[in-house]
Amino acid sequence: MSCPSVVEGSAVEGRRKPVSWALVSLDLDGLLGKGFDSLYGLEILEATPEYGRAQVQIRDELKQPFGLVHGGVYAAVAESLASWCTGTAVFPQGKSANGLSNQTSFLRPMLEGTIHAVAVRKHAGRTTWVWEVEQSDDQGRLCVLTRMTIAIRELQLP
Repeated sequence: MSCPSVVEGSAVEGRRKPVSWALVSLDLDGLLGKGFDSLYGLEILEATPEYGRAQVQIRDELKQPFGLVHGGVYAAVAESLASWCTGTAVFPQGKSANGLSNQTSFLRPMLEGTIHAVAVRKHAGRTTWVWEVEQSDDQGRLCVLTRMTIAIRELQLP
């Protein structure tokens, strides 16, 4: 699962209970703000097993040489948001949520402002979950559409 930061006042922000299993105790809040997602500034606004919202403030470091937000940023947002939402349901069962397939279509470029992402679960199976993630600009225009498949596996301890 990816480890984004949580915006103060969001639906996730107030949760302070660790998820515990027989061999491991994982404090989900301890994961927040770490890893790759912290590099591009992912902020999770809401994360449930059915729905999620996130945002990223666009800055120069996230752009490709021609001034557009790099496609990898959009793909990362979709995978992280879908993984995080899936993880809210499967981590308590001792399972992990990992990106399996990411099919991202770039419909409209973004140059500035904020990336607004909304994830809606389309399928919740025993071994895979499927999400559709829409990313829009500050004017509400659809810019990116992603079909994200998340693999559900037994949690592997290091």
